Amino acid sequence: MTSPTAIEQEPRQVFPPTLREVMLRPRWLALLAFSLVVAGALAWLGQWQLGRAIDTAPVEPGQTEIVQPLAEVVQPGQYLTDPLVGQRVEATGHWIASDFLVVASRYNDDVEGYWVTGQLRLDGTATPTSIAVALGWTKDAAAARNAVQELDAQVAANPGASVDVTGRVIADEGPSRPPAGVDPETMTRMSPAALLGRWHDIDGVAVYRPYLASQTAIGPLDAIDSPAPDERSGVNWLNIFYAVEWAIFAGFALYLWYRLARDAWEKEVEDLEDEQSEALAAGSAESRD
Repeated sequence: MTSPTAIEQEPRQVFPPTLREVMLRPRWLALLAFSLVVAGALAWLGQWQLGRAIDTAPVEPGQTEIVQPLAEVVQPGQYLTDPLVGQRVEATGHWIASDFLVVASRYNDDVEGYWVTGQLRLDGTATPTSIAVALGWTKDAAAARNAVQELDAQVAANPGASVDVTGRVIADEGPSRPPAGVDPETMTRMSPAALLGRWHDIDGVAVYRPYLASQTAIGPLDAIDSPAPDERSGVNWLNIFYAVEWAIFAGFALYLWYRLARDAWEKEVEDLEDEQSEALAAGSAESRD
């Protein structure tokens, strides 16, 4: 028969908390609220990316081949957005003397050659405005220089003569340094910013960021090979990928809360079991004594 003393010394059984009980504690409820706010923000970003992934007003097929006035497509100083790259436009103006320049590393049907470019001062603008125009192509550097001289002579003979130019408006390629061992004055990229640094009569002039590639050769040059741009899909898969990423991040924010709460519960259960084991061992030792 067990003695009253032994009964008093037997440790009291303490049941560990459940995972649900731990999660309902104020500390973890507050952390859950914070996780929900973070997950909501990430979900909103995913929805925003998804909205940008689907073009609700895609460019109609063949739209780039309909000639439009330059001023209705892009304004001076503006960047050219993707749907408008390669749009055929028309512009009227006059050439500025001594601003016909050569750009190297230009290809026509995979043949390397040169472009001759000019500064077209547009007519009918409230502020003096210019756009860089690629007039034509030649595969020979000497022929390009001769074309520049001929065009300069034509402008000098009839300054301010109005010309109509139709072509594709194309985004600036950005300036770059010429290859090593090449004349540092050589331009290898079609950059209106680089051309602007060599143009004359530019005080107070607004300049277009994109350039115009003439669809017909001007002067003693060949026409530039400038096919219609590929039709763009109405779905941007990169943005869809980003939207999926944001959704995963939102789910991870909630999973992280669950994982932290579960780790805390498991540690609490282990600590309680260790305490009970130690108490039972101590009680057994006392009873043997």
